[in-house]
Amino acid sequence: MAFNGTWKVDRNEDYDKFMEKMGINVVKRKLAEHDNLKLIIEQTGDKFNIKESSTFRTKDITFTLGEQFEYSMADGTELTGTWVMEGETLKGTFSRKDNSKILTTTRSLVGGELVQCYNYEGIDAKRIFKKA
Repeated sequence: MAFNGTWKVDRNEDYDKFMEKMGINVVKRKLAEHDNLKLIIEQTGDKFNIKESSTFRTKDITFTLGEQFEYSMADGTELTGTWVMEGETLKGTFSRKDNSKILTTTRSLVGGELVQCYNYEGIDAKRIFKKA
């Protein structure tokens, strides 16, 4: 499928502002900007297996489109939500367990890059990945 492959973070846009809005402290934000995140994505039909590997942790995630699952961000923030396909875009809608505020995330392919966009309380950010 289109998202399959190994993707390495190349650059960020407004990622620090997004993390600040999420309540992540300045030390963790500075570290996260240089986490060397790598995603290995394997899609089979509606099922996704994703291996996240960074300077700080390695995490295996499995989900099926439209089915609710739980996820812990690297800073410990707990989320619950679902991923769905909207055309060629993978869209995740997540609720924070601590305050019920909504985080939306999209993944799309743009010019051969994987663009991951975030929105939280009016703050937008992007992480752009290149195929490794």
